[in-house]
Amino acid sequence: MRPRVEEVRIGGLGVIDEAVLELSPGFTVVTGETGAGKTMVVTGLGLLFGGRADPSRVRPGADKATVEGSLFVEPGGRVAQQVEDAGGQVDDGQLIIARTVSAEGRSRAWLGGRTVPVGTLTYLADDLVAVHGQMDQQRLLQPSRQRAALDRYAGDELVKPLRAYEQAYRRHREVGELLNELTTRARERAQEADMLRFGLEEIEKVDPKAGEDAELREEEERLSHADALRSAATTAHGALLGDPMSPMSAAQVAQDAISLLGAARAAVEAVREFDAALGGLGDRLAEAGYLVSDVATELAAYAESVDADPLRLAVVQERRSLVAGLTRKYGEDAAAVLEWAQRSAARVAELEGDDDRIEDLTREHDELTGRLTELAGDLTRVRTAAAERFGEAVTRELTALAMPHARVVVQLTQGREFAPHGLDEVELRMSAHPAAPPLPLSKGASGGELSRVMLAIEVVFAGADPVPTFVFDEVDAGVGGKAAVEIGRRLAILARTAQVIVVTHLPQVAAFADQHLVVEKSSDGSVVRSGVVTLDHEGRVRELSRMLAGLEDSELGRAHAEELLDIAATDRA
Repeated sequence: MRPRVEEVRIGGLGVIDEAVLELSPGFTVVTGETGAGKTMVVTGLGLLFGGRADPSRVRPGADKATVEGSLFVEPGGRVAQQVEDAGGQVDDGQLIIARTVSAEGRSRAWLGGRTVPVGTLTYLADDLVAVHGQMDQQRLLQPSRQRAALDRYAGDELVKPLRAYEQAYRRHREVGELLNELTTRARERAQEADMLRFGLEEIEKVDPKAGEDAELREEEERLSHADALRSAATTAHGALLGDPMSPMSAAQVAQDAISLLGAARAAVEAVREFDAALGGLGDRLAEAGYLVSDVATELAAYAESVDADPLRLAVVQERRSLVAGLTRKYGEDAAAVLEWAQRSAARVAELEGDDDRIEDLTREHDELTGRLTELAGDLTRVRTAAAERFGEAVTRELTALAMPHARVVVQLTQGREFAPHGLDEVELRMSAHPAAPPLPLSKGASGGELSRVMLAIEVVFAGADPVPTFVFDEVDAGVGGKAAVEIGRRLAILARTAQVIVVTHLPQVAAFADQHLVVEKSSDGSVVRSGVVTLDHEGRVRELSRMLAGLEDSELGRAHAEELLDIAATDRA
């Protein structure tokens, strides 16, 4: 199911004090007397979808104008995903959008319960609504939209060649960017290779080993403090075994640890048979004696092994300085330096192979250019045929919309560079009469004519253009009679595939609506408040009678209104 606007609440906007619009998923028409505020309905919808905030539109005496819309969007669909990406939420397919404009000109926007920049609403509107008003014919005036719409109109015939072109275009662009980088950055690449080679040569000359920096640091510490280490080991050995070579006093030697442990053990052994607990302590004293003896032996061996070697110390310090020089430049330790060398060697090999790559890429780029030219020609042929059919279809619609001499054509021109969708630049043009040259839509039609042109285009595009909601303001300006009936009929046709909201003065148009809203105003002194009312059948008859005869209870007007409603109902059926 396509997205649609279900309800809009407007407050403090123009002459509208407060109003609620419940919109049909098909064709909703908005009518009312001149000055009642019908245009404010379109203005409110425009604000809701990121339109320009005009503080002069804020109702006199109000602090701000507010517009809140409730929309149905498909859960998990494109719009729902865009809302979630912006931080908002879609609750069971319901999306709430809100916008406020203060009397001072400050504007705020909310999307799915989250405050967002107004530009987010504008971006979202591209997939939700197309507004066609007297001053707001924006959607199909955009060249990119015209090209995309023509492609959708062309249908399945364009799908396969366009997919092939897009695939070739992506590869052509990738190859071109890489080739451009390789050829324009030759100097930078050469400098990079020279720098890497210098580093690799420096590392190769030192030839560090993983973990070597830590080993050198430990060895330097040991050699630098050899005398202190040997003295400490000898003193400790003497304390444990009473070594007469130890620099200890005779009294200290007499009290060495082994002797004391032996005396303690002897004392316990003499009486251990009288208490098992004391015997266990004797065993532990024996173990302690063995352990102390082993430690003393190792201390003696360590003291013998420690040698103050100034030559070795100098070698270690010099080696450590070389390794430290590498770690300052290429990594935090020797292992990191070796990793840098491995990566750099691979990068140098890559840079040295660039000449061969340039040759291969140039060949591929030339082949892709030829392929793209061929595929772009296929796209142009399909689009040219579709453009001719489209121009004829829109021109026929304009004839029925009281513009019998107008002609719409689709002009295709060839760009100089490949674009994501081909070489074609698409522009819709219109000539107001046979003698007039076709001009861009924005220049070839007045405001009222442009609305009818947009209606004709949207009817022709019905089902191809993915926009789910269309808003037309004064689409019937300057027409009446049979042409007005045709406008109503075509709006009803468009409403079969999309939601359509129309502000109109013509009863012939209003009669074709699925739902009829009337903007009513009441005067209380100098204050005018307008609200929106949904009409039932009797209310529609009265409103159409007013629009036809200027009198709500005119018998002739009511009869004519009933006739219009019957004609429209039959036509829709």
